Amino acid sequence: MSLHGKRKEIYKYEAPWTVYAMNWSVRPDKRFRLALGSFVEEYNNKVQLVGLDEESSEFVCRNTFDHPYPTTKIMWIPDTKGVYPDLLATSGDYLRIWRVNDTETRLECLLNNNKNSDFCAPLTSFDWNEVDPNLLGTSSIDTTCTIWGLETGQVLGRVNLVSGHVKTQLIAHDKEVYDIAFSRAGGGRDMFASVGADGSVRMFDLRHLEHSTIIYEDPQHHPLLRLCWNKQDPNYLATMAMDGMEVVILDVRVPCTPVARLNNHRACVNGIAWAPHSSCHICTAVADDHQALIWDIQQMPRAIEDPILAYTAEGEINNVQWASTQPDWIAICYNNCLEILRV
Repeated sequence: MSLHGKRKEIYKYEAPWTVYAMNWSVRPDKRFRLALGSFVEEYNNKVQLVGLDEESSEFVCRNTFDHPYPTTKIMWIPDTKGVYPDLLATSGDYLRIWRVNDTETRLECLLNNNKNSDFCAPLTSFDWNEVDPNLLGTSSIDTTCTIWGLETGQVLGRVNLVSGHVKTQLIAHDKEVYDIAFSRAGGGRDMFASVGADGSVRMFDLRHLEHSTIIYEDPQHHPLLRLCWNKQDPNYLATMAMDGMEVVILDVRVPCTPVARLNNHRACVNGIAWAPHSSCHICTAVADDHQALIWDIQQMPRAIEDPILAYTAEGEINNVQWASTQPDWIAICYNNCLEILRV
């Protein structure tokens, strides 16, 4: 899509509700496509699939479907070659896998590992393994992480049926688990980390689940809400604490001691996104001061005082995502708006 001729730096889309979850599609034939999840404090919520129309330079809603409860996270299948079915996953009360067609989106499977109970422990987050897209990991308020195996089954008629099974479930933390992310280290399939209400970052290996490594513990034992691996250098990850005004950068080779703190924000940090194409650039977003900041961290471990770029949105930013296949573009959402920004 040749947007460069138009030279627009910002494209905006207004949804009919507050936008919380958001994710860029990575398929090569669907470049400026994003999924958005509503945040409505009731059972009935929505997911919209939007795309940038090349002719009009406007975002168009391609599809809307119902979702029980707000989505805590949305991810497209990490399929940069377009060889898998066009799948989308959402977390909330359960992990759901959806199949996207041109005209409709339908539920392919609902993954629930509480088979013997009417109660479900809500999922706070999940991650989809980039090296093996048949693996997903979920984090839950019940202190566990679950690794799911996905099967794209036999072709019946012209449809591949998708199903899933629990590969392993483990008690990951002493309290609620708030985020999970696979690492690119060691082949990119078996290592993952999680953060939670106990204030720790823990590292796991699917081949040796009998023990985990604590990489970091918040000095005040504040809950850690998010973690995000560096896309180019698997030694580095970023995390942030609940109500914290800084992002902590960690090096797994030096456990428990942050290599950098990004603390130019005047309010709590809400989102973190590493650059897909550079090991030393990271974007942080803040709710109350409406700012998304891009930092250059290559001088670590020297202190990093100021960001290199700042963008002020028209509202409190809920989420930030850096497009992995289009590194010139960052998406933010605030209130009922999605904006993509050329960087």
